[in-house]
Amino acid sequence: MTTTNHPFHMVTLSPWPMLTSINIMNMFMSMILFMYLKMCSIMFISLVTMIMCLIQWWRDVIRESTFQGFHTLTVTKLIKMSMILFIISELMFFVAFFWTYFHSSIAPSIEIGMTWPPTSIQQLNPYNIPLLNSVVLVSSGITITWTHYALLTEKMKETKISFMMTIALGIYFTILQVMEYLEATFCFNDSIYGSIFFMTTGF
Repeated sequence: MTTTNHPFHMVTLSPWPMLTSINIMNMFMSMILFMYLKMCSIMFISLVTMIMCLIQWWRDVIRESTFQGFHTLTVTKLIKMSMILFIISELMFFVAFFWTYFHSSIAPSIEIGMTWPPTSIQQLNPYNIPLLNSVVLVSSGITITWTHYALLTEKMKETKISFMMTIALGIYFTILQVMEYLEATFCFNDSIYGSIFFMTTGF
């Protein structure tokens, strides 16, 4: 048994990151085949194998953190810091998206008719599916906060119920988002309006 003089976890070689990356690439390539040739079998196989690789990968991570005790206090702090940096990077993405929206709507260019929305765009009614989707999104934030609080107070029954509610709201949100996309009369390449809409709502 080797001993270490540092609190860090030196990760052992694992096949799961490489296999997961290959399956994600295959899944996106098969999505293109599905869109153009309606071939869904390859996409389904890639999705299943990707999920299997992720399950195996996180199984190893759970074993390292619990049974093997590799996740020391220092490692735990670094994992939390990594999550904070990830959230900040996501926030910066949305700052860029909203900056693009405000820049294009306040000073529309001559290419889109100097009007906002562009003259060829028929807007969605914000009080139909978009409003319902916003309510569902906020509700999922409330239920996951409930899950966190119940987990901290060791109320496992409440934790399971609130977590299942969060998953159900997430699935419902995704279904509503697909319905909204199907109702839209514009697509991604319909001027800057379509690009901003699909990037902001689908990212």
